[in-house]
Amino acid sequence: VAVAFTSSASAEEITIYAAAGVKAPLLRLAAEYEKATGHTIRAVFDTAGATNKAFLADPQAALLITTQALIAEGDKNGRLKNGVTSRVGDTVAGLAAPPGSPKPDISDTQKLKAALLSVRRIAFSDPARGATVGTHFMKIIESLGIKDEVLKKATLAPDGVETMRLVLEGKVDLGVTQISEIVQANRAALVGPFPQEFDLSTTYSLWHGAGASSAARAFAALLTGPAGRAALA
Repeated sequence: VAVAFTSSASAEEITIYAAAGVKAPLLRLAAEYEKATGHTIRAVFDTAGATNKAFLADPQAALLITTQALIAEGDKNGRLKNGVTSRVGDTVAGLAAPPGSPKPDISDTQKLKAALLSVRRIAFSDPARGATVGTHFMKIIESLGIKDEVLKKATLAPDGVETMRLVLEGKVDLGVTQISEIVQANRAALVGPFPQEFDLSTTYSLWHGAGASSAARAFAALLTGPAGRAALA
């Protein structure tokens, strides 16, 4: 990994707001960057929507990783202007279950419906906090006609990281979040993606202003370069 070495006298703290779906690889890359340069990375993770809002509210924020859709919206409405956008990667929504527990068959719409009705406890990220998968899941249960039944036994988590904590601690029987968040927490928890009818693919992108510091731009280049793409993949 080629990065610019900087003396500690000019070390900089770089603040990045990022969707929780990229947390584990981003922290690994941040540690590498800090060791190589002497700069420090302040990473704040949340849902894609909450991340976007927090970035816009923080004048010290340097980098943003959220959905490409939100970045495009920010470009259109002028809240993200004079900047550079780089694609980070794609993930799909799916379901998780505690490792070692029976995994339901969700291979088609009727089996998914049966699984959602049969489990006692479900967790998913709060749509009100800008959760991409949480918003999508609400549309699914409405489409299936089981919204009331599911919400009665649902826990609305702040984000996908918390959803997976509930799953891995056995506090819920099913978790609904990005598959990237599932495999980062524990690959053995993965049940699978939604049936094709309800498939959701999300593209994450990185944005920074044209006037970002050289240190921030160097970290962005690491994230979107070969080493970063390998870690994210």
